[in-house]
Amino acid sequence: MLWSVRSVRWAALLGAALFVSSSAAAQARRAPTLAEAQRFMARAEAELYGLGVKAQRAEWVAETYITDDTEELTADAGKNYSVAVARLVGEARRFGRVRMPADLKRKFMLLRLAATAPPPADPKKAEELAHIGSNLTGDYGRGTYCRPKAGSTEPECLQISELSNILATSRDPAQLLDAWQGWHRVGAPMRDRYARFVTLSNEGARSLGFANTGAMWRSGYDMTPAQFDAELERLWVQMRPLYLQLHAYVRRKLVEQYGAGVVPPNGMIPAHLLGNMWAQEWGNIASIVMPPGVQAPYDLTQLLSSRGYDANRMVHTGENFYLSLGFDSLPGSFWQRSQFTKPRDREVVCHASAWDIDSKHDVRIKMCIQPTGEDLVTIHHELGHNFYQRAYQGQPFLFQNGANDGFHEAIGDAIALSITPRYLQQIGLLATLPSVGMDTLLLLRQALDKVAFLPFGLVIDKWRFGVFDGSIPPAQYNAAWWRLRNQYQGVSAPLPRSEADFDPGAKNHIPTNVPYMRYFLARIYQFQFYRGMCRAAGQTGPLYRCSFFNSKAAGDQLARMLEAGQSKPWQQILHDFDGENDLDAGAMLEYFQPLQVWLEQQNQGQPVGW
Repeated sequence: MLWSVRSVRWAALLGAALFVSSSAAAQARRAPTLAEAQRFMARAEAELYGLGVKAQRAEWVAETYITDDTEELTADAGKNYSVAVARLVGEARRFGRVRMPADLKRKFMLLRLAATAPPPADPKKAEELAHIGSNLTGDYGRGTYCRPKAGSTEPECLQISELSNILATSRDPAQLLDAWQGWHRVGAPMRDRYARFVTLSNEGARSLGFANTGAMWRSGYDMTPAQFDAELERLWVQMRPLYLQLHAYVRRKLVEQYGAGVVPPNGMIPAHLLGNMWAQEWGNIASIVMPPGVQAPYDLTQLLSSRGYDANRMVHTGENFYLSLGFDSLPGSFWQRSQFTKPRDREVVCHASAWDIDSKHDVRIKMCIQPTGEDLVTIHHELGHNFYQRAYQGQPFLFQNGANDGFHEAIGDAIALSITPRYLQQIGLLATLPSVGMDTLLLLRQALDKVAFLPFGLVIDKWRFGVFDGSIPPAQYNAAWWRLRNQYQGVSAPLPRSEADFDPGAKNHIPTNVPYMRYFLARIYQFQFYRGMCRAAGQTGPLYRCSFFNSKAAGDQLARMLEAGQSKPWQQILHDFDGENDLDAGAMLEYFQPLQVWLEQQNQGQPVGW
C-alpha cells in the first residue's frame, strides 16, 4: 500500500470550503493568459507541497501513536491541506478556456482529481468529514476482539495481527470461525458514520462536476468512467476461466480436509477457511491443497527462520534486490524512521504501507514484520513504492505519482515475482534448486495468492461504486457486500449476516477510504512489467522461471518508467516501457499456462463453479 504526498488518505478524507477568492473573482472579469495560468500553477504546487509535508508528518504520527490527540492533529493538518486544494480548484476554473501545452493542461486535470473524498462547500460539513475520516481510521487501528481466557478471570484481547495469524495457521474450524467473527465485529460501529461520510464526499464530488465520488475515482485513468468499467470486465473475462479452475480444485481439497458438512462440494467456500481474514489470498492453506504425498519443495518461512532472519535483515534483503538493478541505496533516515515491528507500548496501524514524507529523501515503510515468506514478499512490494517515489523526485509536484495508482502497486510485486528458487539460491537461502517436476507446485503456490486475489480486488470498489452512486443504499450495505463476494469470488459468509453487521468496515481500505481497484490492476500490470524486464535481461525459457536479479539492463528499463512519474498518460508510459499500449492479462496467463492445464486435468469429472 502507498502513502505519499500526492496519494494520501488525509487528502481523501478531509474537506474544506470550495470558493473563489475575491481577487480571483475580479480577475475573472477579463480573459486570463497562458502566463497567468503558468504562474498560478507554480504557486499552487509550491503551496500544496508545503502543506502536504505537514499533513504527511501528522498522519505518520497518527498511525504510529494512535490516540485521540493524534487523531485531532492529523484531522487539522489534513483539513489545512484540503482547504488549499478546494480553493485552488475553484481558482483554477478561471483558466478552463486557456490554450495550454499538454503538460500544463495535465497538471490542471490532476489538481481537479487531487482528493479521493472531495470536500463539501459548507465549512461545517467539511470539518465533519475530516473528523469522521480520522475517527474511522482510529477505530480500525484500535480494533480488538476480547474473549474469555481459560484459567484466568481476565479476558484475552487480540488485534488484527494475532487474529490473522490464527486464520493463517489453525486447522480447527471452530477456532477459525471464532477469530473471523471476532474481528468482523470491528465494522458494526462504523456503519452510520460511513454512510454519512459517503453523503458528504458525494456532495464534494458534485461541486467539482462529477456525478459522485466513484465516478471521480474512475476519471483518473486517462479514460472515461464507462471505458474504465469496460476495461475491468474485459480483464476479468480473460482471467475468470483460470480462477474457476483454481476455485474448484481448492474447494475439493477443503472438502477433503473439513468434510462436506463444512464445505459444500458444489457451492461456495466459507470465507474463514481460506487462510486470510478476508479470503483475499489463499497462500496460507498451501499445505492443505498440495497433492497428497507431495510436499512443497521448500517453505520460505522455514528458510528465513533457519537462517535467523529478523525484521531488519529482511528489509535489507529487499533493498539489495533493487541495488542489484542499479538503484541507489535507501537513505539513513529510512532506517532510523521506519516502523519495522509492532511497538510494545502503544497502539499502531500494523497494515503495511510505504510513505514519502517530503518528496526528497524521507521515505519510510510502516509494518509489523514477522519472519515469514509472506512478509518478505510484502517488503519487496513496499520498497517498490519507495524506489518509485525516489525515482520521480525530479518531476513537478503534481507529476510526483505513479503513471496511475495500479502502476504504483505493481512495481514491487513485479520485483517479488523474481523471488524464484534460483534467486533464493543466489542469496544463500536455498541450498539446491528444486527439480523441474516441482514447477507446477510452485505455480500453484503463486496462484493461491495472485489468481485468488483477482475477484476480491474487483469486489471492493464495485461495492463502493454502488454505494457512491446510490444503487447500494445504507439499508443494503452488508447484503450487497456478500452478494458481490458470492458472485465474483464464490466465497460465502461463514455464519448468518444481517444489516446489523458492517463487514466492509473490517477491511482496512474501507474505513481509511483508499481506492482498491489499484490492487486489481496491479495484479495484471505486474506480470506485464515482469515480462518486460525479463526480456530486457535476456531471459529465455518459461516466464515463471525468470529472475532478473543483478540485471542492470532490466534496472535501466524500469528506472526510465519510474522517472516519468505521472507526467504522461499511463498508456504512453507503458508503451515507452515495453512497446505495449494497453493493459492486458496475456502475460499473467502465459505465466500460469502450465498450471491451468494441470488444474483442468485435476478437475476432470468434478464440479466447476458454484
